[in-house]
Amino acid sequence: MNDSSPAVQVDKLHKSFGAGDARVDVIRDLDFTLPRGAFEAVMGASGSGKSTFLHLVAALLAPDRGEIRVGGELVSAMSDREATVFRRRRIGLVFQDFNLVPTLTAAENIELPLLLDRARPDRAHVDSLVETLGLGGRLSHLPSQLSGGERQRVAVARALAGNPDVVLADEPTGNLDSPAARSLCELLRSLNASTGCAILLVTHDPVTAAAASRVHLLRDGAFVGAFDTGHDPALVSERYLAAAGGK
Repeated sequence: MNDSSPAVQVDKLHKSFGAGDARVDVIRDLDFTLPRGAFEAVMGASGSGKSTFLHLVAALLAPDRGEIRVGGELVSAMSDREATVFRRRRIGLVFQDFNLVPTLTAAENIELPLLLDRARPDRAHVDSLVETLGLGGRLSHLPSQLSGGERQRVAVARALAGNPDVVLADEPTGNLDSPAARSLCELLRSLNASTGCAILLVTHDPVTAAAASRVHLLRDGAFVGAFDTGHDPALVSERYLAAAGGK
């Protein structure tokens, strides 16, 4: 790990799907930097390429060209096996549909990536996450016994349990009601401040994006602007709608 390098560095990233007349350029020669400790968001409409961008950064997809570094490591040059191990150790992932193992308890889901890596959990760190996320009384419950908000908090604890370089969150509030979504956003801000872990989320929701300090606007696979949020959903909504309208 290179502590002087950005959490995420992307250079001339390009990704297309299909071939010939059916080819679609989803990500178009993007440059992007996420500083260590930052909490930033990428906003875009459906089809803008935001989820594809996040999956490229997570090494879940391979780019056609360009470079992706996480914590200074060139993940875009890794084999599938190398990328799998790197993700488990250095990247925390949070998905819209939680991706919890239904037969494992909340505690077991939180520690699963560490156990797969044969790593001993940092008990003080995990206990602190559990307390901050309000999961102390739910650790023995299966996902089916938890609310949507609780399931997503388990997913956030799992993402942070291994002290990753960055947490990547794909529409993390998409399956939550409004109160649970607001609570999760507040918790993400608090965890970013307390742990110093960089967070990058993608969303189309201004309230969720306002949890971040800075928003990057993505349209048709290209960034069309960026601004500081002031944690103000109204400002985010105004700027997002202006960009979506091409103004």
